[in-house]
Amino acid sequence: MTLALLWFILIAILWIGFFVLEGFDFGVGMLVGILGKKDKDRRVMINTIGPLWDGNEVWLITAGGAMFAAFPEWYATLFSGLYLPLFLILIALIFRGVAFEYRHKRESAAWQRGWDRCIIFGSFVPALVFGIGFANFVRGLPIVHDVAGRRWVMEGTVGNFFGLFMPYALLGGVLFVTLFLFHGAIFISLKTKGEIRFAARKFADRIGLVAIALLAIFSVWTAAAYGNGVVSWIAAVVAILAATAGYLLIKRGREGWAFTGTVLAIIAMMVLIFSCMFPNVVPALDPVNDMSIQDAASTGYTLRIMTIASAVFLPIVLGYQAWTFWVFRKRISTQNLPVVESAEQQPTG
Repeated sequence: MTLALLWFILIAILWIGFFVLEGFDFGVGMLVGILGKKDKDRRVMINTIGPLWDGNEVWLITAGGAMFAAFPEWYATLFSGLYLPLFLILIALIFRGVAFEYRHKRESAAWQRGWDRCIIFGSFVPALVFGIGFANFVRGLPIVHDVAGRRWVMEGTVGNFFGLFMPYALLGGVLFVTLFLFHGAIFISLKTKGEIRFAARKFADRIGLVAIALLAIFSVWTAAAYGNGVVSWIAAVVAILAATAGYLLIKRGREGWAFTGTVLAIIAMMVLIFSCMFPNVVPALDPVNDMSIQDAASTGYTLRIMTIASAVFLPIVLGYQAWTFWVFRKRISTQNLPVVESAEQQPTG
């Protein structure tokens, strides 16, 4: 049980890392359609995450792999019962990844606008679906414990898809989108110079209030309705205060500290979510069918092997990613782009 609890915490940390890192990636991707008035501005925005986005997505793969190995029942129930929303995320991430690689292959305005739409779509859809999904993980899923088969099943995959869109879950989806936009706008202002930096800061000033309001409603609702005592309330308060601090700091031009504020807000929000799930990995709408950490865990031998392997390889992965962020730490602007004819100036005939 001790190792199972440890791996529940480690998987929570992996999801937190994913949303902190991929959160600003999603935000930048969505902002391509909002702040990117000129092709050069869009190129600069994409270049801020160009060396980082694929490394950030490793956290998602690792979180899924850890769930599969440490809690196979958790993995099987979610990935089979929530097939449609997971398929949407997969399609969106594929479009997004291809768009990053193919956008610059042709100097054609129509070609680049098409791939820009894929980047926007591939950033918006996962943010929305993940928000709806994690809100439903807190609220509970329609799972049933098959005692004879010693497993959990989710009733009616298609029906469950439409049943996910409850008010609380929709609030979670809108919150994730808005908070990632705020997070991404601060990241752009932190990583760029010139007009795009100030445009991003101005947008963060506007979207920040919306993000704080949504985060406050979601956090209080979550802690009050699904909370697990003092930990949930502390996480809710920290999330609201951190987002507020980020907003106040970006107004003063303290971009680095503002980014730290949104990072802490996302961490606290995810701690709130996982604290509400505990001691279950999948709360059920009917508490009798809850899937607990112990119920879903692999054998002790499997968990021991995973723990040893993680102790060896995890520091290497973290060190490499920290090195990547250090190498690409400097600000960029349109002056850093190669001198090529603007696609917007080329004839379309």
